[in-house]
Amino acid sequence: MSACVPTRHDHTSRSWRQSNGPGIKRPHSPPPPRRGGRFRIAGADLSASITVFLIAVPMSLGLAVAMDAPLEAGLVSAAVGGIVAGLLGGTPLQVSGPSAGLTVVTAELIQIYGWRTTCAITIGAGLLQILLGAVRAARSALAVSPAIVHGTLAGIGVAIALAQLHIVLGGSPQSSAVGNALALPAQLDRLSPAAPLVGGLTIAILMAWPRLPGRIGRAVRRIPAALASVAIATAMAAVAAPGIARVDLPSWRSHALPELPQGPVLALATTVFTVTLVASLESLLAAVAVDKLTTDRAGRQSAEPPAPAVPAAPPVRRSDLDRELRGQGISNVLSGLLGGLPVSGGAVRSSANVRAGATGRASTVLHGVWVLLAAGLLVAALKWIPLASLAALVMMVGIQMVSFAHIRNVHKHREFPVYGATITGVVLFGVLKGVVIGIAVAVVIALHRLARTRITVTDQGGQHLVVVRGQLTFLAVPRLSRTLGRLPQGGDAVVELDGFFMDHAAYETIQDWSNAQTSQGGRVVFTGRSGGRIAEPASAAHSCCRPWTPWRNHHCHDRPEPASVHHDRGTRADAGGGEHHASATRPSPGPGPGPGTTETTAADTMTDGTSNAAPTTSAAAPAAEPVPGTPSSPTPPAAPRRTGAHRLVSGLSSFQRNTAPLVREELARLAREGQRPSQLFITCADSRLVTSMITASGPGDLFTVRNVGNLVPPPGAEAGDDSVGAAIEYAVEVLQVESITVCGHSGCGAMHALLGAKPDNSQTSLWRWLRHGLPSLERMTSRHRAWARISGRLPADAVEQLCLTNVVQQLDHLRAHESVARRLAEGTLQLHGMYFHVGEAQAYLLTEGASAGTCLDEVFDHVGPGDPSGSGVLERTSA
Repeated sequence: MSACVPTRHDHTSRSWRQSNGPGIKRPHSPPPPRRGGRFRIAGADLSASITVFLIAVPMSLGLAVAMDAPLEAGLVSAAVGGIVAGLLGGTPLQVSGPSAGLTVVTAELIQIYGWRTTCAITIGAGLLQILLGAVRAARSALAVSPAIVHGTLAGIGVAIALAQLHIVLGGSPQSSAVGNALALPAQLDRLSPAAPLVGGLTIAILMAWPRLPGRIGRAVRRIPAALASVAIATAMAAVAAPGIARVDLPSWRSHALPELPQGPVLALATTVFTVTLVASLESLLAAVAVDKLTTDRAGRQSAEPPAPAVPAAPPVRRSDLDRELRGQGISNVLSGLLGGLPVSGGAVRSSANVRAGATGRASTVLHGVWVLLAAGLLVAALKWIPLASLAALVMMVGIQMVSFAHIRNVHKHREFPVYGATITGVVLFGVLKGVVIGIAVAVVIALHRLARTRITVTDQGGQHLVVVRGQLTFLAVPRLSRTLGRLPQGGDAVVELDGFFMDHAAYETIQDWSNAQTSQGGRVVFTGRSGGRIAEPASAAHSCCRPWTPWRNHHCHDRPEPASVHHDRGTRADAGGGEHHASATRPSPGPGPGPGTTETTAADTMTDGTSNAAPTTSAAAPAAEPVPGTPSSPTPPAAPRRTGAHRLVSGLSSFQRNTAPLVREELARLAREGQRPSQLFITCADSRLVTSMITASGPGDLFTVRNVGNLVPPPGAEAGDDSVGAAIEYAVEVLQVESITVCGHSGCGAMHALLGAKPDNSQTSLWRWLRHGLPSLERMTSRHRAWARISGRLPADAVEQLCLTNVVQQLDHLRAHESVARRLAEGTLQLHGMYFHVGEAQAYLLTEGASAGTCLDEVFDHVGPGDPSGSGVLERTSA
């Protein structure tokens, strides 16, 4: 444990200043690499480098063909990207090379300015990337809307696919995506069979290669699909179409180097900015994707049993995006100086590197070395590759850039118009203009959503319901003020706020109207979209009702996506994720079981899947201003989710930082006075059952016993089962609890085991314990007893039936204990049966007669929001 906890040292002011220097990374970045270490090459890195090399060579040549650049320029950029970016970049497993995202841009630059000036533009873009990395602008680049970023890449992919389709059909591409689309009919008229057949064969192998079945298929799939498709197509073309157009690698002596750019300064600056923007975004997005792939791979490896002969792979550090941007910039400068294509991180090459088992940057660097050797030694072999095969390979890369997963995602978050406008703008007008169009559409949609506010008033017999749908900004203040002014002065009103933002002007309008209403004897209640009342100020609540149990189910999101951290009046729920609701706690206005009682209201879930919990409010509480009459608290930035021991330490640290100050006084009182719980709560050890949450209890309220299956061994059971009996005796005799509750739950694994297997192996600890549940199974199958059931419906299946019956049976076991029987006879102890449906978050109470053993009708009744004490439920079910 101590290895996981950061140690605090007493530094001088000088050492503190040094900790903020440029050599120390911020919390979101990994620590700097260890100086003076040897460049280690593991066996996994060597094999991974060969795999990536076999993908990179045909890909680099194909992109050079697509850009109409010298073919050797693709090999130069692949070698420089692998060696330089591999050594200097901030993402160890990312493989850099010719940029697929810059295919259209580079092709246009070559047509306008020529190849040598394009190399100079590449150098300028690299210098700008170095500058952006030095000022730590990488994180800011990721703040661009994902709909715009993915729309840009998708538009580039469409343009690539249209251009390469002409080469696959045996022709030449036009200068623009629109021109390529318009020229397709004419190209089909003069179709020659050789190139389409070779291109079609390449595409078919690319698609079928990863799906080869059987043992032979698994062995063959170790060869990269890109290499296999190009190699097979080359062999077939050599036999069937010897006259097809092939790769023409000129002599390295004629390789062109950069020259000083010539042309309008503003136009050249625009092109440099465009190359920088696309290359940087492509590299940073690929770096984030590599982090996700690496995390997924580490999760799979941790889930598998380790092989004793194979040492565990060292953990790979998270990406340092600013360092990655600087490394990409240096690579582009060197690539431009050596006459290469623009360089960026590639998702295809990087994902292949991760899946091949690479453990460090050695695989990336070695891949660049192999490309460099191939450029000098394999020229004769590369000249046999058909251009149609390379074009088909690049066309598939362009098609893959249009990701249907991204389309579904932006559609789910209602950003498809931004995505569609961006992709249309890129295809019709170019990359830079397409990005500007996407940003403009995003701003228009944001303003439209911000300004669209619907206000309705309903008369409910003396009380008016005001429903505000949408965000409350100054644009809505005139309509809001006019609507509120029409309500009777001094009347009662309920204001339902269904939005997540309220600016200061709207806040002041509602606050002034609320004060005027209450001053004239009216009553104003503010609610959220769920109908729950928004909390009163903290000063109005008794100090013993302060919320100290902020809770959020942080186990439902084991994906590597970052998660939000939620605060409520200074408390924090640990980072989680997934599309679920957080819990914002607030003081309970009514009586509760003890000093820890709180009410919870569901926080709204934003469209990106994370929770947007406003402080002390329900879903409708605004983010910019608090709801009138409520305190405000800022929401801090999100923290990454930790696992294993780090999760435990993170939770403890969160408690000490946020919750301990709130509960220290109350816990100190409990420490002085000792525990005086009112209830003994016997429930299952299932991790989904949070007793303090479902009973709205706090420290000192419950004396809890948890075991597998919420079982109560009857008195006189075999030795080894005295723990539950001891807890019962201590709670009843020493703590003098007033009630005992046996709580079962849906989907109980112990009940599954009792139903689905026979205890034939009595030597296991599990079955020696589960034998105490056999009476419940016999009770359920007996024809002489009525089945336990839920009021209003039958049990869903046999498991739920056994869960209900088990609660009733364990109450019988409880009554057999001497101390319990005596207190029951004295009338100073009550027994309760409870069933909690996890999926519905719904509690059910056993009728009072059945809990006491005086009624044969065993019914669990629904507990609703209107039954805060539970007495109403018991009275109804008894009747």
